[in-house]
Amino acid sequence: MTETVAPPHPFDTAVGLTPLTAGLSTGETNPAYNNMVGPFGGVTAATLLESVLKHPERLGDPLSLTVNFAGPITEGAFEISARPVRTNRSTQHWSIELSQDGTVATTATAVFGTRRETWSSTEITMPKVPSAEGVALLPFPEFIAWAQNYEMRFVEGAIPDLESGEHPDSTTTLWVRDQPARALDFTSLTALCDVFFPRVFLRRGKMAPAGTVSMTIYFHADAQTLTEQADNSVLGTARTQRFGNGYFDQSAEIWGSDGALLATTHQLVYFKD
Repeated sequence: MTETVAPPHPFDTAVGLTPLTAGLSTGETNPAYNNMVGPFGGVTAATLLESVLKHPERLGDPLSLTVNFAGPITEGAFEISARPVRTNRSTQHWSIELSQDGTVATTATAVFGTRRETWSSTEITMPKVPSAEGVALLPFPEFIAWAQNYEMRFVEGAIPDLESGEHPDSTTTLWVRDQPARALDFTSLTALCDVFFPRVFLRRGKMAPAGTVSMTIYFHADAQTLTEQADNSVLGTARTQRFGNGYFDQSAEIWGSDGALLATTHQLVYFKD
C-alpha cells in the first residue's frame, strides 16, 4: 500500500530555497504571500533567515535578525547569498543579500548563537486579554493576499474602515497563527513579527502609501520553547512612538500562548500623507 505524502504547508513553499553552492541559493516569490506592492516583508525576512538555517556552517539558533529593504522585489526568481563573517565561541555573525538580475534588493545581518542556562527575568508583562477562542475572527480585505494565510483575532486596533476617522493611539493587539495551522518555528515566528498593518493606517483611520525600510527582530525563545507552542495562536501587540517627516517607528512583542515572551521587534516605516 502506497502511503500518501501530504503536500507542504504554503508557508514552507513560500520560504523554500534551492541550494546552488554553500552560501548561495535560489528562490521564487509566491503570489499567495503578495502584499499591496511586492511580496509580504515578513516572508522575505523569513526566507533570508532560512538561508542561514540551511547553511552547513550555521552555529546554534537565531538570536537577532535585521533586514533592510533596500529596493523593490519584483515577482519571480531571486538569489540569496549568506556568509558567516565571524564565528566566536558562542555567537556567529552573518551577512545576507537578496538580489534579482544582479541588483541587490534586500540586505540583512543576523546573529546566531548557543544559549546557556542563566538567571532570567522578563520585565514587561503580557497584555491581559481573552483567550484566542474568546475573540472573533476578523479577516483582512481579500486583495491583501498574504493576510489570507493567517488566522487573526483582534483584541484591539483592528484594521480601520474608511469611515472610522482618526484613532487616539496606534496600538494593535491580536491573536494570530498560520492558516492552515502550522507548528511554530524560527522562520514562521520571523514572519509573524511583521503581521501588523502600518500603524499610520490605524492612527489616521485611512489607507496611505507605507512600507517597511528596516526591521530588527530579537529572538527570546529557544527551539524547545517554540516546539512547546505547537500550532497554538500567539499574541502580538504593536505600537508607534513617533510619526513625523515621512517616517514612523513600530515596536512589537510576540507572546506565546503560555505567556512566554517569544520575540520583540522594531521597525522603521516610511509613509506618505
